[in-house]
Amino acid sequence: MNSIRPLLVVLGVLITSLQSSEASENKPNIVLIMADDVGCDAIGCYGGQSYPTPHIDALAAGGMKFNHGYSMPVCHPSRICMMTGRYPFRFGKQGLKWGDYPTAAEGISIGNRMKQAGYATAVAGKWQVCTMKNDLDHPRRVGFDEWCLFGWHEGGRYNDPLIYQNGKVREGVSGKYGPDLYVDFLVNFMQRSQDSDKPFFAYYPMALCHDVTDDLKDQHVAYYKDGRWMTYGEMVASMDDMVGRLAQALDRMGVRNETLIIFTTDNGTPGASYLNVDENGKMVRPKVFSIRNGKIVPGGKGKHDDTGTRVPLIANWPGHIKSGKVVNDMVDLTDYLPTVAEIAGLKDDGVTRDGISFAPILFGQKRSRTRPWVYCEHNKKRSVRSLDWRLYDDGRFFDLKNDPTEQFRIKRDQLDLDTLRNYLQLQIVLEEMQLN
Repeated sequence: MNSIRPLLVVLGVLITSLQSSEASENKPNIVLIMADDVGCDAIGCYGGQSYPTPHIDALAAGGMKFNHGYSMPVCHPSRICMMTGRYPFRFGKQGLKWGDYPTAAEGISIGNRMKQAGYATAVAGKWQVCTMKNDLDHPRRVGFDEWCLFGWHEGGRYNDPLIYQNGKVREGVSGKYGPDLYVDFLVNFMQRSQDSDKPFFAYYPMALCHDVTDDLKDQHVAYYKDGRWMTYGEMVASMDDMVGRLAQALDRMGVRNETLIIFTTDNGTPGASYLNVDENGKMVRPKVFSIRNGKIVPGGKGKHDDTGTRVPLIANWPGHIKSGKVVNDMVDLTDYLPTVAEIAGLKDDGVTRDGISFAPILFGQKRSRTRPWVYCEHNKKRSVRSLDWRLYDDGRFFDLKNDPTEQFRIKRDQLDLDTLRNYLQLQIVLEEMQLN
């Protein structure tokens, strides 16, 4: 009996080791990146010509690029969609309140789901779904083992940042650059997860490229250099650098072929970005323009049209996603939770969500359910868009195939049978959304 017991212990260790190895092999690591305030016009592989984005472009060249990725028009509702797989209005007033997170979503959020799949989970960057000084443990309740975040209008996000890390205010940030700290934190987390043979889910809601905000009572947040903050172009360059650093870290760890990277953004490029302070101490916000495919594109953040809600979506997983693939399937931010859950091997949890997994598309298959439209809401305004049409809740209707910049509203007396059919289909969707 005494001789059998050590053998049983060894056998148990071997089984645990094999299970861990099997889990690691069957479940890819997932790095989900959501940049802030970056439209397609700012990214080279989408025709952007104003700012070099070599690392992001490389992900597209070696993976899959979606032509029809969509977001909400602004930051907060986009984050609710990403985190919950639901449109914000589904949660009532709490889903629509800026800087808040619906309590009904705690336990069913994207981090919770990935933990259920056996992943180590971490988030770093911009939170904006609670004021963290009042809720230091919030990321844990929505499924993250570790976090390194600035909350919402509490201090700097770039130079001398105010960061909450694992329930405490992080010290030693004077003279430091926030995006460096967020990436270093995630790289350390990924390395430790890899060393323990556990698949990891690293969510990186970037601070870049949102401009600074006036969050300090008696002074402005720290400057970048020469008495100014970063230009939009400098932030885009830094964003691309951070994405490259994460990909390079995966290469160094030897897990690049075992890791799915998804890159998207929370809304379009801003119309303006704070740069400096005038002689009266007022923050100056120059306008932001980009050149895309030879045309000047003003920033459209806050708008429902394509400049505000059509965003990059790139997926890269060497050996699993075909390189250089371009697809035209529609995807919005509610689709990410069911997608990573499916890739992680999770079964349906019975929770009603708006999102539809696009995991099959990544591997050259068809979705069991297609997405014929995407929905947008912001500031009590709503719209619904199909591939070729957009309808607003005030009745404005546009033919996007022939009028992509929405310059010419289609009037009721201009509705031929085909146009009328598309109008009625979108009207039904919009009415259903307004009733719920």
